[in-house]
Amino acid sequence: MMARLGIALLNLLGRLPLPWLRALGAGVGRVLFVLARPRRRIALRNLALCFPDVPEPQRRAWARETFEVFCQTFLDRGWLWSGSEALVRSRVTLTGAVHELDGDTPTIVFAPHFYSMDAGGLALPLNTGREFTSIFATHPNPVLDAWFMGGRQRFGNVRMLNRADGVKPIIQCLRKGGLLYLLPDMDYGPTDSVFVPFFAVPDAATIPSLSRFARLGRAKVVALYSRMTPTGYEAALTPAWEHYPTDDPVLDTARMNRELETAIRTMPAQYYWVHKRFKTRPAGAPSVYQ
Repeated sequence: MMARLGIALLNLLGRLPLPWLRALGAGVGRVLFVLARPRRRIALRNLALCFPDVPEPQRRAWARETFEVFCQTFLDRGWLWSGSEALVRSRVTLTGAVHELDGDTPTIVFAPHFYSMDAGGLALPLNTGREFTSIFATHPNPVLDAWFMGGRQRFGNVRMLNRADGVKPIIQCLRKGGLLYLLPDMDYGPTDSVFVPFFAVPDAATIPSLSRFARLGRAKVVALYSRMTPTGYEAALTPAWEHYPTDDPVLDTARMNRELETAIRTMPAQYYWVHKRFKTRPAGAPSVYQ
């Protein structure tokens, strides 16, 4: 019942003028920055690990802003997932190398965890009729899970896959000339991870699925970096990465992190710093969060 009421409230708030909604989200974010101490400590620790040369007051300002952006983008789901198509199109733009979506070349869209990733996920099917596959974990609350899945599939020919479904349907989609929306930049545990640099951390556990799927699906890779703006969202496509993948998935994964670092530096507060990005450590290494 509470989940349904929460969704109804978000849909109602989604009818507010966008500046009002953003102001509300910023206010809630500032309160959470004070109250959500464990997540605040994680964000501050991640930023300290990744940007040791940045003064502490600047890192703290980024952490405070990241809570505000988190809340703003969460509230925006009210209009992203229930507003009219015309409204979404007026606020969500796709820019950059949009021509990479033309034709039927198997394509993987590397879509890292910026808080605006759900807006970017809608920008693609609004601008291409190609089959579009994405991988997400199932939410334990069935009401919220249905809300997430429905919102992410509301436009275009989108199919959501659970990670438990395995590799086969993903590769089938790619080899038929489809698009794969892939988010491999979080710490998903030690299984299948490799340790490669990420910012100033030399041994960040990272899954090499981008390189693996690109090889198996004979796919090109483009990146989609989604940014919250005062008027909505901008999702920017990069040109296809040259010389990717190679025969070395570890080097490919290290490159993926370098590409992501460049994007994060343009909007450091909009990345998902509240996640324990470095919770998986090499054997014998201590936790960086204690």
